[in-house]
Amino acid sequence: MEFIAPVDAVFLLAESREQPMHVGALQLFEPPEGAGDDFAAQVHDKLLGSTDVDPRFRKHPATIFGAPQMAWTYAEEVELDYHVRRLALPGPGRMHQLVDLASGLHSSLLDRHRPLWEFHLIEGLADGRFALYSKMHHALIDGVSAQRLLRRTLTNDPASSATLVPWHLPRGRRRAATGAGGAARNLVSAAASGASLLRAARTALLRQQLSLPFAAPRTMFNVPIGGARRAAVRSWSLDRLQQVKKATGSTLNDVVLTMSAGALRRYLIERDALPDKPLIAMVPMSLRGEDDDDTNGVKVGAVLCNLGTDIADPLDRLQVVSASMRDGKDIYRTLSSNQTMALSALMLSPLALNLVPALISWTNPTFNIVISNVPGPREPMYWNGARLDASYPLSIPFDGQAVNITLTSNADNLDFGLVGCRRSVPQLPRLLDHLESSLAELERAAV
Repeated sequence: MEFIAPVDAVFLLAESREQPMHVGALQLFEPPEGAGDDFAAQVHDKLLGSTDVDPRFRKHPATIFGAPQMAWTYAEEVELDYHVRRLALPGPGRMHQLVDLASGLHSSLLDRHRPLWEFHLIEGLADGRFALYSKMHHALIDGVSAQRLLRRTLTNDPASSATLVPWHLPRGRRRAATGAGGAARNLVSAAASGASLLRAARTALLRQQLSLPFAAPRTMFNVPIGGARRAAVRSWSLDRLQQVKKATGSTLNDVVLTMSAGALRRYLIERDALPDKPLIAMVPMSLRGEDDDDTNGVKVGAVLCNLGTDIADPLDRLQVVSASMRDGKDIYRTLSSNQTMALSALMLSPLALNLVPALISWTNPTFNIVISNVPGPREPMYWNGARLDASYPLSIPFDGQAVNITLTSNADNLDFGLVGCRRSVPQLPRLLDHLESSLAELERAAV
C-alpha cells in the first residue's frame, strides 16, 4: 500500500457520477493488406495473451483511516477479459455509430474495486477498419502521459507484427523521483523557493490581468453538468494550420487556439449566447521533458489564455491570443518545474469551488473551457501491422466546464476530440463545422 500524491488524489475526490475523471482515446486502424475478416479477433486474442501486468495497471484506491482516496493498493490478479473487451458495431457500421458507442463508454465510471483502466477493441465499421477505445483514470496518469503511453505501443515499421500493450511495456531509462523520499524532496524544494514563487505569482497576476481567475464571463458552458457525454471527432491537415502559422509569424498552438476561439464564437452567436467579454481558456502545459519516461501521476501546469471571442476580425483575434500565451509562458519560463506546478495551483485554485455544485450557479467561472494540444507522432505509425489512421483524444468536462477540446498530431493530421455534457451542450458536432469555418476564415485572411 502507498499513499496517493495530493495532486492525484484531487481527481479521485472530485469524481462523481456527474463528473467521471478518466482520460480516453479513440484510435482508428486500417488492417494490413491481405488481412482476413477475423483480423480484429486475432488481435484481441493476442491482447488477452499479454498476461504480464505492470504495477501501475494493478492499482486501485484502498481505504485507510476510513478514507478511500488516501492510498493505493495493488490487485494480485488482474482479470484481463474484464479490462480488455471486444465489441462490434451494428449495421451499417458508420463512423457516427462508432463515436456514439465511444460516447457511451466515456460516460461510465471506472470500477474502483478494480484497476482503473479499460480497453475496448471495436470492429464492424463498413470500410473494414477497426478501433480501439481506451480510458485510464486521471489519478493514474495525465493526458500527455496517456498519449505517450499509447504511442509507445506503436512502431513506424509496417512489417512488425509485435503486440505491444500499454499495461506491459519495456521500462524507460530514466525514472523520476517517486515514493515518500521523492515527495519529500519536492516539498523541500518548493518550500525553499517560496520567496521567488511569490514574486513570480505577483508578476503573473499583474501581467495576465485579462486572464485572472474569476475574470472569465459566464457562458452556457459554465453550468452544472450531468454524467452523460457526447463526443465529436474530426481530423484536419496539419499543413493548413502550418501555412497560417508561417504567414502570421505565430505558433502552431496560437493558430489552434484562434481556430477554436472562432468556432466557439460562431457556436455562441448561433445561440444568441456570446458574452461581451472574451472567453478565457485554460491551456494545459506538460511539465515533463521529452526524455522523461516516467508517466506515473500528474505533471501538468496551466496557462490562462484570452481567446479574443469578442473580436470579429480573425487576425486581430490571433494577435490577442498570441500575446496572451506569450505573456503566460514568459512567466513559467523563469521557474523550476516545482515552482510551475505551485504557481499553476495558485492561479487556478478557485476551480476547487466547482467541486461544490451549489456554488457554480453564482460564482464567476475560473475559465470557460479547457483547450489542450497534446504532441503526437509526426510519421505514420502501426500496431500489429495495422496503420494508425487517427487518434482522437477524449478528455474530461468538469462540473461548471461543460465542454472540452483536445487535439493531438498524427503524421500529417491534427486529430480533434471534443467531449461535452449531453444535456448542457446541444448539437456538439456543430462545433466541428465551426472549426472548419474558423480555419477557412484564417486562411482567407492570412495566406
